[in-house]
Amino acid sequence: MDSLVTTEWLAKELGANDLRIVDASYFLDARDARAEFEAGHIPGAVFMDLGELADTSSSLPNMVPSAEKFASRMQAIGLGDGSRIVVYDNSPLRSSARAWWLLNLFGAHEVAILDGGLQKWKAEGRAMESGKPVVRHRHFTVWKDKAQVRDLAQMKENLKTKAEQVVDARGAARFRGDEPETRPGVRPGHIPGSFNLPYTELYNEDGTYKQGEALRAAFREVGVDPDQPVVTTCGSGVTAAALSFGLHLLGAKKTALYDGSWSEWGGEADTPVVTGAA
Repeated sequence: MDSLVTTEWLAKELGANDLRIVDASYFLDARDARAEFEAGHIPGAVFMDLGELADTSSSLPNMVPSAEKFASRMQAIGLGDGSRIVVYDNSPLRSSARAWWLLNLFGAHEVAILDGGLQKWKAEGRAMESGKPVVRHRHFTVWKDKAQVRDLAQMKENLKTKAEQVVDARGAARFRGDEPETRPGVRPGHIPGSFNLPYTELYNEDGTYKQGEALRAAFREVGVDPDQPVVTTCGSGVTAAALSFGLHLLGAKKTALYDGSWSEWGGEADTPVVTGAA
């Protein structure tokens, strides 16, 4: 299974014994992702609650949960060893990329994103169902690949070594510091030396991912070389995963995601902050 699958491919695979379909829609506003899922979803899909799938003991949003919590939540929605997992969303945040990243981080072997998501599926008039799914618990063997995550200390050290490129998925105005941050105590601006590639630049008008040279050009035009080590960041680690997935499509081997992202960096008293263009 490819890492990016089409709606045509998924429609043909519906009902396969080893296929698990996951709605990973996540919103920052008042929209209720679970209620929207129950109102209508791709047949056979289960709902992954990304808002809850985090380290809730942290004061920071969306921090990676413990391996034990992740395994427990995956088993509860029927994801387990040997599953082919296709994730999709109906969110402007492209949150299926966060689900893809978490599943890979914790050892899932075959995970794909549905290109174009629920929007494309519905636009093509494909089958939908509603209600709560009946789930059979499965065993999920979990391990954590720490090489895929960066923490605050590592990001500070990178300011000195410049061993890894840092690319920020936030919009240009937030990156420059022209817009105030909504999280209390978080300063506007960006990490010194980081590049800005708003995650929305990775998509075509129909919501599908850019691929090939068009995708590579998106990174290259902002100064990022996908063939060299890259760390992705954003506001709280969600849209950074879209950049991580884009790098994956380009075959990048040395990538990681800054877990705390700007919620952490901009909220610390001793971290340097830059405003204006990169």
